[in-house]
Amino acid sequence: MPAGVAVRTLTGADAPRWDAFVRATPQATFFHLSAWRNILTDVFGHRCFFLYAERGGDIIAVLPLAEVKSLLFGHALTSLPFCVYGGIAAAAEAGEDAIAALETEAEALAHRLGVRHLEYRNLTPRHTDWPRQNIYVTFRKPLLPDDDANLRAIPRKQRAMVRKGIGHGLLARLDDGIDRFFALYADNVLRHGTPALPKRFFARLRDEFGDHCEVLTVTDAAGRPLSGVLTFYFRDEVLPYYAGDCHRAREFAANDFKYWELMRRARTRGCTLFDYGRSKIGTGPWHFKKNWGFAPLPLSYEYRLYQCEDIPENNPANPKYRLLIAAWKHLPVKLANAIGPFLVRGLG
Repeated sequence: MPAGVAVRTLTGADAPRWDAFVRATPQATFFHLSAWRNILTDVFGHRCFFLYAERGGDIIAVLPLAEVKSLLFGHALTSLPFCVYGGIAAAAEAGEDAIAALETEAEALAHRLGVRHLEYRNLTPRHTDWPRQNIYVTFRKPLLPDDDANLRAIPRKQRAMVRKGIGHGLLARLDDGIDRFFALYADNVLRHGTPALPKRFFARLRDEFGDHCEVLTVTDAAGRPLSGVLTFYFRDEVLPYYAGDCHRAREFAANDFKYWELMRRARTRGCTLFDYGRSKIGTGPWHFKKNWGFAPLPLSYEYRLYQCEDIPENNPANPKYRLLIAAWKHLPVKLANAIGPFLVRGLG
């Protein structure tokens, strides 16, 4: 251990210090907050190991980790499952010795647990010599000071879709609960052939993050839900994270209206950066976000392989899941929602 640096594991008593560090550290993201430890443990049963480096009694770097163990999808130590960003977040004064101490502890933990691989979901590269996945990008763009400027910044064809939604008299409302959102989300993922996360996961997100987690539902003029989004707020950033639409949403351009309304509302909250989130290169969501004038930024998902030779490909783009995806689309929604949580907990 480097002189003066101690690596510790987060306890409940340390959570306020941890979160104060995360909110003050530019490298840190919403997904470094301590509440993810409770959510991943209580909802999915994952063992969490939130490590931090300390010098002189001050936290100088953090590394949230969770063990994901599944017969279908393998055994991993990940920073962080169900989160698009992770890895080490360090203060400018931390120094390479503190970062190395955290990584040494993470590797020792990976060996003790017997995982097949260790995964860091970095925003920027750290270990250029490690195997990495190159299929994911994120989309982040500054919000301009007023609505007119933000609307003009949207490319012409996409701007026309926003105006189409406005012309249909669509309405957007913040929901106190998650019922309308979950119905739209579960129907949407079923149509795409993927299992839904459990409803209690979304309820827990609302409970843990409070005003920093909102649900926005778009309805037609008659009040019928068309599209919904669960959004995180962190510092001056807005992060639409989970979304869903019914089959009628395209007819009304409800999805386009939804994100425009979210931009408009986020600006009034003082947000200056819109994070459209992760997408796989070449997919529909990837094209949709590019059409809004957002440039893709490569994500650096880095792997330390122990008991495997290749990077795991636990995503719908993997050809070996093609038949399962095709069959899943034909399940009744109630059955899919009952089975889905048992499958998706091992994906992360």
